[in-house]
Amino acid sequence: QVQLMESGGESVQIGGSLTLSCAASGDTRIRNAMAWFRQAPGKEREGIAYIDYFGNARYADSMKDRFAISQDGAKNTLFLQMNNLKLEDTGQYYCAASASWYAGLTPSRYTYWGQGTQVTVSS
Repeated sequence: QVQLMESGGESVQIGGSLTLSCAASGDTRIRNAMAWFRQAPGKEREGIAYIDYFGNARYADSMKDRFAISQDGAKNTLFLQMNNLKLEDTGQYYCAASASWYAGLTPSRYTYWGQGTQVTVSS
């Protein structure tokens, strides 16, 4: 089993920055790829970025200019640095873990999910 807990979400103004964290615990053998997703009200969950088993970061095309994913050396904490936030970045942000080495940004490839943390961007 894997447990994931996100933190760091809050209300910010347009143009602000936030860093989200995801604390991971449990079996390291089944959290090989880690990712961040988000879901806005009334919209489908969308992938932001993931880190594969070898530590390589990959981003959705629309996210790579303002978002940065990283993890600590022990792979126990996943981070998402978000810059120049826009109104459309408002939503619930989730981290996810997959036993696959290269899970990509398809939600169905991730078995374990956190409860999410809310990010609200306002003018």
